Amino acid sequence: MKKAIVTIGRQFGSGGRQIGKRLAELLNIPYYDRELITEAARKSGVSEEYFQKIDETAASSLLYTLSAGSYMMGTQMASINDLPANDRLYVIQSEIIREKAAQGPCVLVGRCADYILRDHPERISVFIHAGDTFRLKRIVEEYGADPKKAPDIMRRTDKKRAQYYHYYTDGKWSDAANYQLTFDSSLTGIEGGAALICSFIEHAHPLSK
Repeated sequence: MKKAIVTIGRQFGSGGRQIGKRLAELLNIPYYDRELITEAARKSGVSEEYFQKIDETAASSLLYTLSAGSYMMGTQMASINDLPANDRLYVIQSEIIREKAAQGPCVLVGRCADYILRDHPERISVFIHAGDTFRLKRIVEEYGADPKKAPDIMRRTDKKRAQYYHYYTDGKWSDAANYQLTFDSSLTGIEGGAALICSFIEHAHPLSK
C-alpha cells in the first residue's frame, strides 16, 4: 500500500481526529495532533498549558509577515521571541511540521499543515466535514458538551479555525478547492473515512510506493 504525508483539516465534531488516528494505524505511520503542542512547548520553553489555550487561534492583528523562515517588521529583523505568542506557536509548529514531513509519511491534523507543506510532492490534503445533526450528536457524546450549548460551541470552534487558517494562509478554510480530497464523514463513519483516504492515496499520482 502507498503511504503519504496526509494533512487533515476538519470541522468540529466531524470526527476528523479519530479518522486521522485510524488512518495512521492502517498505514502504520506516525500521527501528530496535540503532540505538536507538546513538542512546541518543549522547544520554546513556554508552558504547554498556555500553548494549548492559544492553539489554532490567530493573533488579534497582523503585526508580522512570515516569509521563508524570516520574521520581518518593516526593514528590521525580529526575533521569534518578539512575536505575539500565537505567531510564535505557529512558527514553531510550522518548523516541527516540516521536520516530521522530512522524516517520512505521517498524518498531521490541523494547524495549516496543508498550507505549510503545499509544495511537498507526497502531501495529500484532506478536509472532513459533516452535517450539523451528526456533528452535534458527536459533540455531546464524545466531548460531554451540554446539548443546549453544543450548537454555540460548534459555531465558535469552526469560526476560530476558519479565522486561524485565513490569518496564516490568506485562504478560506472550508473551500474545497484548497484540498485534494473532501468528504462528509456522516456518510462514511470513522472506519469508512479512513478507508476512503487509503483508497485515495492508493490511486493518487505521483506518490512513491
